[in-house]
Formats: sequence, structure tokens, C-alpha cells
Amino acid sequence: MFIQLTTPIPVHVIDKGAGLAFAVIDYGIEHNLIWVTALNASGEIWCAPNPKVRVAENWTAGRLADPVARNSMEVSAPTPGKG
Repeated sequence: MFIQLTTPIPVHVIDKGAGLAFAVIDYGIEHNLIWVTALNASGEIWCAPNPKVRVAENWTAGRLADPVARNSMEVSAPTPGKG
């Protein structure tokens, strides 16, 4: 089942970066949900399995950044001056 999200959800895809999830693919009970996400930095669209996706932090809602996502940002951040 392919479900287009009425309102995209800001997420962080581990090892890929921040983006907006705009759809979810559900292959059924034996599979992870697949989040169809447009990445902010590159504009690439990735289909990421549920264990690799974290909802973005939201100060107003009291939701802090996920530690796994935070570590991923430190590892995947581009080095200044390196193309």
C-alpha cells in the first residue's frame, strides 16, 4: 500500500541526513514501513526502512533530537572545503 502524506513530516534518515517524508509504503506485516523522503541537502529521494528514520526534534512539542540521529549528523556532515 502506498500512502501519500497530506502534510510532509520532517525526519532524519540515519546516514543520509534531514529531509521531508512525503509518503509511506507498507508491504505488510512481515516488513518494515518504507518512508519516501526528499533529502534537504542533496534533493535526492530515498526510500528508507523504518529503523533508519527518526522524526525531527520539535522544541514546542518537547521532543528532543534522537541520539542516534545526532550521532549520524556528526558522522555524515560534510567537511568544509572538501567538495
